[in-house]
Order: sequence, then structure tokens, then C-alpha cells
Amino acid sequence: MKNVRFTSSCWLNGILYSLLIGYAVITLIPFLWALSASFKPLSEIVGGENSLIPQQFTLDNYKQIFLAEPLFLRWLFNSVAIAVSVTGLNLVFNSLAGYALARLHFHGKQFWWLLILAVLAVPAQVTLIPTFLILKTLGWLNSYQGTIVPGMVNATFIFMMRQFFLNFPQELEEAAVLDGLGRFGTFWYIVLPLAKPALAAQTILIFMGSWNNFLLPVVILFEPEMFTLPLGLNSFKGEYISYWNNIMAASMIFTLPVLVIYIFFNRYFIQGVTFTGGKN
Repeated sequence: MKNVRFTSSCWLNGILYSLLIGYAVITLIPFLWALSASFKPLSEIVGGENSLIPQQFTLDNYKQIFLAEPLFLRWLFNSVAIAVSVTGLNLVFNSLAGYALARLHFHGKQFWWLLILAVLAVPAQVTLIPTFLILKTLGWLNSYQGTIVPGMVNATFIFMMRQFFLNFPQELEEAAVLDGLGRFGTFWYIVLPLAKPALAAQTILIFMGSWNNFLLPVVILFEPEMFTLPLGLNSFKGEYISYWNNIMAASMIFTLPVLVIYIFFNRYFIQGVTFTGGKN
């Protein structure tokens, strides 16, 4: 009987791993093709060759975007500055809001919590026109603050941080209070350092969202000097010809910061996502 169960379990595991490996391969092939195309001349890409190994290996595509495209480094700087600023502000404000909703008692707490839940149900596309009109009134179109301020707080991650702090051991806070720390000191010196898993998960997801954001920048940024990388990559596509070799090379550079962020915070990521479930 045990042998039958063991054999059945092995078959199920084998099928599961086969499906996962197949899905991973299907997901990985487009990335490998893009990586290969970044080392191919344009003629080889549009010539119909689907080989993952370049027949005419070249670094000219990377030289082209760095040397011949004068704004590429500016686009890279804009994307880094905006993504880092948005991520940093979110870490501060989402954590403070989540902690307040989880631990503090104040008038209107339930109202603000329900309002955050209501915001979660509203698609970002619905708020695009109101955001544009507000930024126009403030004179923030085509500016760094116009791309940073609308994204500096996120209802999803306020919810996530609240769930994390609800499961945080209250005994540690009580011990900190007995040692003379105030509420903010307890949060800053005790709670926040132990919230690394949730902060790491938040960092990865927010940075990726800001780094890949195309919708808001394409609406409020007009001058090429203010473009982020997604907008800059779009400029390589002309009316009659698209420079896919340059697009693929720029795309590879575009993915590097996200990969570095994920590798650096990966050990906390799964733990952070797991810790954010639990109490309501």
C-alpha cells in the first residue's frame, strides 16, 4: 500500500515539475531571443532568422544607443531618479500608514481603512484624467515632481504593511515602551528594522511598477529630455521602420536594475509576502 502511494506521489510530482519546467521554458524563450537580438544587426533580425545564436555577432547596437543617441543616458537618469524617489517615499509613507492603522487608536480610523479598501477597487486608468488636470493646475506637467508625487503612496502596500504589523509581536513594543521609547521611537528603532521582509517585498514591487510605468509619463511628459526609458524606447519605433536591434539592446539595459534589486532583496521577498496575511 505504501509503495502504491509512493509511486502515485512520484507521478504527481513528476507531472507538476514537468508543467513548471515547460512554463519556465516558454517564459524564458522570449527573453533569450531579445538578448540574442541585442547582439544582431538589424538586417539579421528583420530577415526572418529565428536562431538564438547570432550569425553576425556585434556590439554596435550598444555603442549606438550610448554614443549615437545623446538622450539615452538622460532617459536612464530620469528613470533611476523617479523610480528610486517613488520607492523611498512609498517605503516611508506606506509603513507609517500601515502601522497607524494596525496599532494606533484614533478617531475616524475605520473610515480611513474603508477608504483605502475602496481605493484598491479603482483602476489606475480611471484616475489618469483627474491626475492630469490636478498636475496641470499645479504647473507640474513635464516635471520630476509630476511623475513622483502621484505615486508616492500606494493603497495596496498600505494594506500589506497593515497586515504585517497586525501580526507583529506586541510584546516587543511593550518592552520598548518600558525602556523609555515613545511611539515613534518604538516604530523607528524596534518595529521597522524587524519589518525587513515586508519592506523588501514592497521595494521590489514598487520599484518594478515605477520603473516600467509608461501610462502616466506618456500623458504628462512632453519634452524628450524629460522622457523615462519606456518612453525613450518607444521613440526608436518610426512610422516606416523600427530599429529592433537598438530596441533590444536598450531593453536589456532596461532590465538590469530590476534584476539587481530582485537579487539583492530576494531572500526577504517570499518571507515578506508570507508574513502579510493573517488578521483582518
